[in-house]
Amino acid sequence: MRKSVLALLMVFVLLLAGTASAEVKDYKDFKLAAVFQTAIEEPWDGAIHQACILLQKELGFTYEFTEKVGAADFERVLREYAERGFDLIVGDAFLAGEEPSRRVAKDYPEVAFAFGSEFTFQEPNYSVFDNWIHEPSYLCGIIAGRMTKTNTLGIVAALPIAEVNRLVHAFKEGALSVNPKVKVKVAYIGSWFDPPKAKEATLAQIEAGADLIFAERFGVFEAAKEKGVLAFGNMMDQHDLAPEVVITGPVWNMGPTVRYCIDEVRSKKWKAGDLREWSMMARGGAYLAPFHEFQQKLPPEVLKEVRELEAKIMNGQFTVPIIETELKTD
Repeated sequence: MRKSVLALLMVFVLLLAGTASAEVKDYKDFKLAAVFQTAIEEPWDGAIHQACILLQKELGFTYEFTEKVGAADFERVLREYAERGFDLIVGDAFLAGEEPSRRVAKDYPEVAFAFGSEFTFQEPNYSVFDNWIHEPSYLCGIIAGRMTKTNTLGIVAALPIAEVNRLVHAFKEGALSVNPKVKVKVAYIGSWFDPPKAKEATLAQIEAGADLIFAERFGVFEAAKEKGVLAFGNMMDQHDLAPEVVITGPVWNMGPTVRYCIDEVRSKKWKAGDLREWSMMARGGAYLAPFHEFQQKLPPEVLKEVRELEAKIMNGQFTVPIIETELKTD
């Protein structure tokens, strides 16, 4: 009897080992590709790329990416990855990448696609995501509203589209919630990545009285350093770019989104959908960047106010308004 039980236990252990090894093998055989229109140093693409890199290190799958892909080459690059048997293809899309990525997805229904978009998903295999980080942006606005001495805030943003508009509106609404006297200066630079133009816009806003700047785009910090003005980063913890300037900022953590996509593909459950929930604070897809040395520099009562509202957002007691119209200068 004892031998029979031992034999059964051995079979069970071997089955478990086989399952575990199959799971590892599944990850090792998995192939993820990313296609970006700008350089990966640009925060939007950088957030997606960093999530893919970290998950690759954790899980051991194959990850390849192509950056700085022009509109004329976007479709070709996507097709090359699809033809090479990649299981999941992700990327920035929007604007010039929108139509080509949807077109390629139609031609490769067995491949999973997940791209940034302000539009809806496309059956059967094209899911959409966006950086739903308006919640921590609102928290940055509270800090700005409390800290401003001129009651004038600056915002330097990319383009007046939905995903940008809701961030800048959230920043302004957060500031107004604690300081009704606040006015904002807004500059859309007309590009995803144009640091010189962003710097120029920042200098103009500071000249007009703005004493805190929301850097929705890359390029603000150089001007802020020159003029001794504080700023908020965006999409990544940008403290190291200008430690004396960057208070904090909304962070987009694409890890939960990419991990969900990978697991859905591996379990053969993939279907087209809107992935927005994975980019919000409750799912860990958005958070407020660390304050670093500003933990000691900011008034304790402001930090307490921010942390208390942060907790309410996380547990569903407070909902940050979503406004996606173009924000105008006051």
